Amino acid sequence: MNNPERILSTLDGHLADEVRLILYGRAALTLGYKNPPLEYGATMDVDAILPVVEMPQIETNDDFWDAIEATNCELQEGGLYITHLFSEDQVILSSGWLDDIQVIDYPLKHLLLYRPDTHDLILTKMMRVDPQDRADIEFLLGQSDCDHTILREKISRANIPSIQEIEEAFEKNLNWLESKIKP
Repeated sequence: MNNPERILSTLDGHLADEVRLILYGRAALTLGYKNPPLEYGATMDVDAILPVVEMPQIETNDDFWDAIEATNCELQEGGLYITHLFSEDQVILSSGWLDDIQVIDYPLKHLLLYRPDTHDLILTKMMRVDPQDRADIEFLLGQSDCDHTILREKISRANIPSIQEIEEAFEKNLNWLESKIKP
């Protein structure tokens, strides 16, 4: 069992009700794609995006928040955790991203796992100028469902958080990405 599987299985065991969780980061790459590099499964955390339209229900879901706290407490000794829960307006995503989410087929009792489509996952990796994120982007560019025309269109509809460092990283990554995608 890799780290994302362990974290999510632990979280699932603490839940009493069904919850949809939209993963991104290396957990999404590990569980959402066939044959990811083994090091992706060594990530110590699980990142998730919380859709703005679901925030009222999420914020009042004590079962979910209690399960996250119990999971983090249980896994703390091993350095594993699930605390990176971001509202969609804190992450680079295209407008309409939620309509394109993909099911992650991983059997759990209460958690329904999803990930952004490949193009939006690339956008999430453009928030930092980081060699690991760029390697992840190259992995995603090699996926069969990555269409460079769609990627360019989603880049043009990207919602970028108004944070100078994220805006600058996006521009630098965009210049780097242009050399990687077909015209």
